Amino acid sequence: MPFRDRTEAGHRLAQALLLHRGDEPVVLALPRGGVSIAAEVARALNAPLDLILVRKIGVPQHPELAMGAIVDGADPLVVRNEDVIATAQVSDSTFNAACKQELAEIKRRRTRYVGSRAHPKLQGRTVIVVDDGIATGATTRAALRSIRKQKPGRLILAVPVAPTDSLVELRSEADEIVCLENYESFGAVGFYYSDFHEVSDEEVRSLLAAADAQVPKPAGAL
Repeated sequence: MPFRDRTEAGHRLAQALLLHRGDEPVVLALPRGGVSIAAEVARALNAPLDLILVRKIGVPQHPELAMGAIVDGADPLVVRNEDVIATAQVSDSTFNAACKQELAEIKRRRTRYVGSRAHPKLQGRTVIVVDDGIATGATTRAALRSIRKQKPGRLILAVPVAPTDSLVELRSEADEIVCLENYESFGAVGFYYSDFHEVSDEEVRSLLAAADAQVPKPAGAL
């Protein structure tokens, strides 16, 4: 296995990102698995850690197959995977119902993880988006597009492992991509970790609290 667990992968990813420490970046994690990785990156870069809440919209009969993704916000951003929608013959009403279901889960997670905690402004900043890996790229693409709307100075995608073709497709969405391992024949993200346990809500809350204690709140925090 390339990685023992998410902590080791995060440490190795952080080493590859050290040149951005002087940029005073903001690190955004895709929960839940991405938070363990991002916490290591934020610690190494002395950067604030926050969440970008994205949910995959799964095909009803095959929920692991992404037909799109949705990102939280005042005007939630939806990304559709038209090829999957057409192949699975998913109607607009079915797709919209799935969107509403995932948006409700996003709101639950925002309340659970974030509450009233301050969020750093992203405009003009170097923003590093971190996950534990990429599968289809649907949730990653949605996250990057949502962040781009906030006008960051530089947008970086950083992951330990990903399919080669997904990285190619995402190059237009980020200014830079840092990926430690990529494979043409991929499978699932968990195949590349010896320990790929499901990260709990409590682990997410604990990692965010530790990050808040480590890094002073940036000027301009909301």
